[in-house]
Amino acid sequence: MTPPVPIRRRVITLFGAGSMALTLAACGGGSLGGEEGGAEGGGDGGGTVRVGLVIPQAGVYTPLGEDMQQGWDLWLDQNDGMMGDFDVETVIADEGEGPDTGVPAVQRLLTEDSVDALVGIVNSATALGVAEQVTEAEVPLIVANAGAEAITKDAASPYVWRSSFTNAQIAAAMGTHLAEEGIGPVYVMAPDYAAGQEVVAGFTEAYEAGGGTIAGQALTPFGTTQDFQPFLSGVQSSGAAATFVFYAGGEAVSYVQQYDEFGLKDSIPLYGSGFLTEGSVLDAQGESAVGVRTTLHYSTEIDNEANAEFVEAYQAAYDELPTTYAVQAYDAANVLGRALAEAGDVSGSAITEALDGLGEIDDSPRGPWSFTNQTPEQSIYLREVADEGGTLLNTVVEDLGVQPQP
Repeated sequence: MTPPVPIRRRVITLFGAGSMALTLAACGGGSLGGEEGGAEGGGDGGGTVRVGLVIPQAGVYTPLGEDMQQGWDLWLDQNDGMMGDFDVETVIADEGEGPDTGVPAVQRLLTEDSVDALVGIVNSATALGVAEQVTEAEVPLIVANAGAEAITKDAASPYVWRSSFTNAQIAAAMGTHLAEEGIGPVYVMAPDYAAGQEVVAGFTEAYEAGGGTIAGQALTPFGTTQDFQPFLSGVQSSGAAATFVFYAGGEAVSYVQQYDEFGLKDSIPLYGSGFLTEGSVLDAQGESAVGVRTTLHYSTEIDNEANAEFVEAYQAAYDELPTTYAVQAYDAANVLGRALAEAGDVSGSAITEALDGLGEIDDSPRGPWSFTNQTPEQSIYLREVADEGGTLLNTVVEDLGVQPQP
């Protein structure tokens, strides 16, 4: 599914953009309709549903927010702005860089904008910080990025769903795969914060369960590490046969380039959680990224009809390749649309009951998936960066099978 023409990718901010937002953690927009929200839809179907789209519109996570809005908008464009019999009014709120801005933004959507549902949220601390509010308001939230385990586990709520992933789900798939390959001792690295810790734990548990051994581990200072050479020296001297890492945004760019410059790329293969080479970071990494293998639940190169149509439509609309962030918002729109069509009602209880009964989502670009414990049980793909006619792509090496939240 190689694009026919060179694709423009957004330039990324070199601090922390990308999925570093996954587990850290002024309302940017207003109502597009009247003052009474979507209650006019009632229980008979028809009318309006008002949806709060909570995305970063400023700060280091802005590229993710742009991708998510584009995925959301594309689904609505393809469905005539309708979910079931309801016209959709999107109220955009700026999540910013974390809960200090994201939590108040959600509060305003609930109290001032009277939204019927919420979609979005990049930062896990934001998602965890609003769970009690949305539960008390009985307004369903579909998290379209944040990957902390607790969102749909220890802090689970019947009103909080997720169309994205969990940190350990992505990492565990690679741990199991490398153990089956018998690759040998693996050195593990990640930034020292919640997301990095969850990824390290998920990979290590799966790898050791499969009989693998860990050659060493390093947790690097989060958001401030620019020179990885001291840590790469540890990889070199550890006797590792491979390295597995979780980095994103500016750290992902620096890490991949320095791993190559340090001379490790050809002797100790580099593997990672998919955000290492996802989105804008890939072009910034350049040829240093070629050959790096990662696991993730999406690639533009997944070979199915839904993905082919999605990639073509996304390129036509935005002149760039879609990312996993765009797909997660596109699928959030899809499942909310299905739920509203089933419920015929914009009440929170009706929407959540319909979400619970959706079964398999069979038309997603990522391939079929379903909700288990309100988070996707989905295929995870082994990907390898390749240079296809001057365009860097995460090609699909293998479908590693359906993975639940660990």
